Amino acid sequence: MKDLFTRFASDESGATAIEYALIAALIGVVVIGAVTAIGTKASAKFQMIANNL
Repeated sequence: MKDLFTRFASDESGATAIEYALIAALIGVVVIGAVTAIGTKASAKFQMIANNL
Protein backbone atom coordinates (compact mmCIF):
# COMPACT_ATOMS: atom_id res chain seq x y z
CA MET A 1 0.00 0.00 0.00
CA LYS A 2 2.86 2.35 0.83
CA ASP A 3 4.41 1.64 -2.60
CA LEU A 4 1.12 2.49 -4.32
CA PHE A 5 0.84 5.80 -2.46
CA THR A 6 4.47 6.66 -3.26
CA ARG A 7 3.91 6.04 -6.98
CA PHE A 8 0.69 8.07 -6.90
CA ALA A 9 2.39 11.00 -5.16
CA SER A 10 5.28 11.05 -7.62
CA ASP A 11 3.10 10.76 -10.75
CA GLU A 12 2.97 14.15 -12.47
CA SER A 13 1.07 13.22 -15.64
CA GLY A 14 -2.21 14.59 -14.28
CA ALA A 15 -0.61 17.90 -13.40
CA THR A 16 0.84 18.17 -16.89
CA ALA A 17 -2.57 17.53 -18.45
CA ILE A 18 -4.12 20.23 -16.28
CA GLU A 19 -1.39 22.69 -17.26
CA TYR A 20 -1.97 21.99 -20.96
CA ALA A 21 -5.72 22.44 -20.49
CA LEU A 22 -5.19 25.80 -18.78
CA ILE A 23 -2.87 26.96 -21.57
CA ALA A 24 -5.40 25.88 -24.21
CA ALA A 25 -8.19 27.71 -22.36
CA LEU A 26 -6.11 30.88 -22.12
CA ILE A 27 -5.29 30.74 -25.84
CA GLY A 28 -8.99 30.27 -26.57
CA VAL A 29 -9.92 33.33 -24.52
CA VAL A 30 -7.30 35.43 -26.31
CA VAL A 31 -8.47 34.25 -29.75
CA ILE A 32 -12.13 34.96 -28.92
CA GLY A 33 -11.21 38.44 -27.67
CA ALA A 34 -9.19 39.20 -30.80
CA VAL A 35 -11.90 37.97 -33.16
CA THR A 36 -14.53 39.99 -31.30
CA ALA A 37 -12.44 43.16 -31.49
CA ILE A 38 -11.69 42.70 -35.19
CA GLY A 39 -15.34 41.88 -35.91
CA THR A 40 -16.52 45.03 -34.15
CA LYS A 41 -14.11 47.22 -36.11
CA ALA A 42 -15.04 45.54 -39.41
CA SER A 43 -18.72 45.95 -38.67
CA ALA A 44 -18.23 49.66 -37.99
CA LYS A 45 -16.35 50.08 -41.29
CA PHE A 46 -19.07 48.28 -43.26
CA GLN A 47 -21.75 50.37 -41.56
CA MET A 48 -19.87 53.56 -42.47
CA ILE A 49 -19.63 52.43 -46.09
CA ALA A 50 -23.33 51.53 -46.16
CA ASN A 51 -24.28 54.92 -44.72
CA ASN A 52 -22.18 56.71 -47.35
CA LEU A 53 -23.87 54.83 -50.17
